[in-house]
Amino acid sequence: MQITRLFDVPYYQLEHYPKEKCLNIKTGETWKSYSTEEVIDEVNRLSAGLIKKGIKTGDKVALVSLNRPEWIFADLAIQQIGAINVPLYPNITIKDYNYTLEHSESVMAFAGSKELYEKLQEASKDISGFKDIYTFDKVENLAHWTELQSDYESEKEEIEKRKAAVKHEDLATIIYTSGTTGFPKGVMLTHKNIVSNSEGVVERFAGVNETYKTLSFLPLCHIFERTASYTHMRMGVEVYFTAIDTIGDAMKEVHPHYFATVPRLLEKVYDKIVKKGYELKGVKKRLFFWALRLGEIYDPNENKGWWYTKQLGLANKLIFSKWREALGGNIEFIVSGAAALQPRLARVFWAAQIPILEAYGLTETSPGISFSKLDPGGYRLGCVGPLMKDVEVRIAEDGEIEAAGPGIMQGYYKKPDETAAVLQDGWFKTGDIGELQDGFLKITDRKKEIFKTSGGKYIIPQQMENKFKESMYIENIMVVGEGQKHPSALIVPDFESVAEWCKLHHTECKTREDILKSAAVKEKFDREVEHYNENFSQYERVKKYALLPEEWSVEGGELTAKMSLKRREILAKYASIIKDFYKEEE
Repeated sequence: MQITRLFDVPYYQLEHYPKEKCLNIKTGETWKSYSTEEVIDEVNRLSAGLIKKGIKTGDKVALVSLNRPEWIFADLAIQQIGAINVPLYPNITIKDYNYTLEHSESVMAFAGSKELYEKLQEASKDISGFKDIYTFDKVENLAHWTELQSDYESEKEEIEKRKAAVKHEDLATIIYTSGTTGFPKGVMLTHKNIVSNSEGVVERFAGVNETYKTLSFLPLCHIFERTASYTHMRMGVEVYFTAIDTIGDAMKEVHPHYFATVPRLLEKVYDKIVKKGYELKGVKKRLFFWALRLGEIYDPNENKGWWYTKQLGLANKLIFSKWREALGGNIEFIVSGAAALQPRLARVFWAAQIPILEAYGLTETSPGISFSKLDPGGYRLGCVGPLMKDVEVRIAEDGEIEAAGPGIMQGYYKKPDETAAVLQDGWFKTGDIGELQDGFLKITDRKKEIFKTSGGKYIIPQQMENKFKESMYIENIMVVGEGQKHPSALIVPDFESVAEWCKLHHTECKTREDILKSAAVKEKFDREVEHYNENFSQYERVKKYALLPEEWSVEGGELTAKMSLKRREILAKYASIIKDFYKEEE
């Protein structure tokens, strides 16, 4: 059979790679598994229940939950009866839920937990036409999703009729982008958009087969993991759902062959590894940092000679093999997307025989525009891979990347003016600045994030921030200074690393307040800033900075759900600190 609609995917798997463990999740101490047949049965019974509930073709149904098999069941059940899935992040505010439910005209919702049920209930209480909320967790006095399920045979004729009526080009989902400014926009994606993108990923995953296992922990409501979920299933890969805070245990139990992640998580993994290196003593410590130095100059496309190769082989045997064991022992590659990856991280992981394949795209492009390959020459440091199947890219005069192809969205839901501003003659304006280098796409920054100093010099903050975050003492950073004489920075320290540094240097720092007041810590950060400033021209260098007492988070409003900086909100929140940077210069 051919996959033309997203709900064709499990039937394709049943025909080609029937699995005993198609979807898996840990409950208590054991993993609960659903076979391909069981997945299809759950989906069909839920579709029958939705029809009996009165859900019509074109109705919008919201879905709010952490990753779990029920998310997939609901997604496919909604789609195959011609309804539209509106997935929402589990960690957004009630205000955002209210806006998205009302704007999308959702008529009902699925909620993963009691907490999410309560947030949705509060958000939907004054929305006309919104009916019921069903939970995935069993919660006393709340309607459980299994109560909605009905006998498939009783609605088989209607389900099959509706499935047949859904076309390749029909709307499948409306995904509300988290956005860095204002209310989110509803991106309308068709079955064709996502199916074509999934086909492009399959092409890049030429070596992946039905014996593989993968972990799923990035939010399924985001298009990155969403498209990946259909791709896993169509290739016959076993999917194991886990939470971000239990990834380590899941790695050891599942032994995955690959998984998708975001750079921020890779940075945290790397920082933890380095911290353990600092705890070593004597020869072990020297060997660890010798291996790390070898890794930091590695390039998969460059032959550094027999002596370097021999040393790296030894480093892999003594040091890097332990990294691979911590990831389950079977890792063949990791996919990184949604933000820029530090080149240093890419070098070290590739050196450790853990290839990181960088991918680039947006919700509006379903998401893939470019994707690295494992093939020799298919990866280039600092780039996000060659273009994906059937995708075209052109670079506008101002450097903006514009993309065209079957993955480009229909538009923003109920926002024709905003659609017209970014989508013209089939070409989508990404808002990213970049260049094509021998077929490889390189991203330099977000168009809206580049700013100019009062001296007329352009500053590319993301590039600088990525470099500064190589410091194990910097958890997060935002470079500021639009219209000013020089850049400055807001820095969130990695308090755990700084506390360890204080212990090693016999500096009394029991609390965060102690750390922020410590003259020794201030001197340490002065040296860190000075060190990383050396990578930039004089006009780009950070002249002033402030250490902040609290981490940035989605809940705090400083980060989007995919961990990008909400620059406008951060600028507003720390306006007085930023003003102080330039007070004496006014």
